[in-house]
Amino acid sequence: MKRAIGIDIGGTKIAAGIISDTGELLERTEVKSDPSDRELMFDRVVEAVEQVLRKSRITIADIEGIGVGVPGKVDYEKGVAVFQNNLPWKQFPITVRLQEQFGIERITIDNDVYMAAFAEWKASQVKRDETFVYVTISTGISCSIIHKGSFFRGAGFAGELGLIPARWKGTNDRLEKIAAGPGIQRIAERELQVDTISTEDVFAGYINGVQEYQAIINEITDYLAQGIYTISCLLDPHKIVFGGSVIVKNPFLLQLIKVKLKNYQLLEQQHLLEEMSISKLAQNNGVVGAGLRIFEGMYESIADTHS
Repeated sequence: MKRAIGIDIGGTKIAAGIISDTGELLERTEVKSDPSDRELMFDRVVEAVEQVLRKSRITIADIEGIGVGVPGKVDYEKGVAVFQNNLPWKQFPITVRLQEQFGIERITIDNDVYMAAFAEWKASQVKRDETFVYVTISTGISCSIIHKGSFFRGAGFAGELGLIPARWKGTNDRLEKIAAGPGIQRIAERELQVDTISTEDVFAGYINGVQEYQAIINEITDYLAQGIYTISCLLDPHKIVFGGSVIVKNPFLLQLIKVKLKNYQLLEQQHLLEEMSISKLAQNNGVVGAGLRIFEGMYESIADTHS
């Protein structure tokens, strides 16, 4: 059995795992990020790798390579983290730094949503000639598109669903500002006229049938449906898988989104309603996808190895 290390880097935490060539997560660890400084942040990545190796009781010599998911824009060919909103890594040469640190040649980096999408694509058994979309709803909103087995990247910033405008209170605002976790919190504080309330409390209130919270979630799901309808119109995908803490922890959201989405769609677009699902890999898809990319042997064209 071949093994790789998958790393999922975020502004608050770094997850690292040992992944088999069949996609099994053999070991996992998590450490806190330190976005105060680029070198301190890199030190936390190193600690995550060393920690997962200790837990698994294997050495770096037993590892085929390291796959890394980084938020924001990356140059996956040169191995550079180009830009992130929540990390101090502008033009950071993460591939070279990891090669120097661990003495391992095979390093693959990509955007973190792309890594998660790759794991979901592999797990979903989508046909080679189909279009697959992975949507993450968490502290932000984004998506990744795999068309006929290849990532659709555009000029390098494709898939930023959270930047699409949605109609809110008579004006347009970016979708992630009004429908991601922090956006839900802000809307709830405004609607309920309270100083602070957690996103978790909003969902708990909805589940408990509190009328004010019902109205808030009804509003949020309409914004999300607007965003998904944009995907439906532009790509007409065969399948969408949703991940990210907001929807994974609150799976009832999917059915609410479907009801709203159907109201927007033409009959010819409604095939998508039966092909929308929530990730079964949950919070591990980024780690698993990063590790699996090591075994693919290519970056852009991934269709030839799909079962």
